[in-house]
Amino acid sequence: MPIPVILDCDPGHDDAFNILLAAAHPGVELLGITTVAGNQTVAKTTLNARRVCTAAGIRGVPIAAGMAEPLRGRGITAPDIHGASGLDGPGFGAPAVPLDGRDAVTFLHDTLRAHPAPVTLVPTGPLTNIAAFLLAHPDLAASRVGRIVLMGGSTGRGNRTPAAEFNILADPEAADTVFRSGLHITMIGLNVSHRALATPEVVARIRHLGTPLARVCAELLTWFGGTYREVYGFRAPPLHDPLTVAHLVAPDLVTLVHAPVAVELTGTHTRGATVVDLDGVTGARPNAYVGVDVDVDAYWDLIVDAVRTLGPPAAGRFSR
Repeated sequence: MPIPVILDCDPGHDDAFNILLAAAHPGVELLGITTVAGNQTVAKTTLNARRVCTAAGIRGVPIAAGMAEPLRGRGITAPDIHGASGLDGPGFGAPAVPLDGRDAVTFLHDTLRAHPAPVTLVPTGPLTNIAAFLLAHPDLAASRVGRIVLMGGSTGRGNRTPAAEFNILADPEAADTVFRSGLHITMIGLNVSHRALATPEVVARIRHLGTPLARVCAELLTWFGGTYREVYGFRAPPLHDPLTVAHLVAPDLVTLVHAPVAVELTGTHTRGATVVDLDGVTGARPNAYVGVDVDVDAYWDLIVDAVRTLGPPAAGRFSR
């Protein structure tokens, strides 16, 4: 049976590909998309979610706008990585998919109550919406959230600071709430996603599909690659966020270990760091399954097949 999933995201080039994978793969029942401020303002990330769904022909998936600021303090964005729009590169027309009238927390509440099975939450931006939902509806979360599979953090160095990955640093208090929730949590961080590079060969595979969506995807990755070369010196851009849905539909793709994860809230140089006790030196009880490796070739096969499936109606591996 398909896994019922709600994506919580801040599109974002890599979030865009996660939307495509979740919509294309028959192993996922995509119940909705909620948006949060992160890579850009929530107004822009919400528009980008609608643009991606329009370009991919994704219809009937509700999109609900979420939190504009973190639980505490002021938010951060990433125009140096994702551009002024949050999804720079290709030209997008006006979106043809509507915005749900509910806010993200209300949408999560309503959808989890209505669905007959527990729902997997897949956050790939700051965890503000998820934490706000857990704080507002703890009993519903305990009974109706099947898993939380998130992209964020790292077992090693960060990318926004030497210690902190962007999604966690953007709202450390929200991340702390999630990791302390007692729910089934899987964390896939930079230590894994930095192995999944969209090389020129990968971009060529996607462009070779020859569909309008494939051209948009190739342009997204090309633009994204430029910022990663300029800012980080990467030879090709990592595609972080789709590792979450890829793990759901192909559980062996990401290697996991069960470990304690704590979020640093107060450190002068380390606020937002995910402190992962891989060696068990703290004696703390494990509270998350943490990604430590990935089958890169299998990952890109999933991404390419998703773009193919959402292109022409001719056969792709995921066609129903």
